[in-house]
Amino acid sequence: MSYQNKLNACKDAYPFNRWQASFSSGLEQYSTENCDKVKKIFDDLIAALISAGENAAEKDKVELFKKAIVSSNQLNNEIEGLIETGEREDLCELTDTITKACGLAPEKYGSGEGLATEWREW
Repeated sequence: MSYQNKLNACKDAYPFNRWQASFSSGLEQYSTENCDKVKKIFDDLIAALISAGENAAEKDKVELFKKAIVSSNQLNNEIEGLIETGEREDLCELTDTITKACGLAPEKYGSGEGLATEWREW
């Protein structure tokens, strides 16, 4: 499987439709609009990693993850209750999946907990 295909396949692991299903149960923070904002952060990360290329320097790939996680922190600060325990686990797992797909080892970062742990505030 090509580098681009590996990264695009990570979108199959997106939890955002599941989050959005909670909206009908009264969890208004999971509106389509809000879920789309989180999805865009990860779509942009994947697109940037593809654009950088498989042979991009590790530090350059890591910087792209940092941008995404910092953006998710900002969004979480804007939307009360967006990233709670379950969502945090979803995003850490998704970040690890993308990390592996771009050729990096999640266990090398965040004291073994993955790249999200490096910068996440959620």
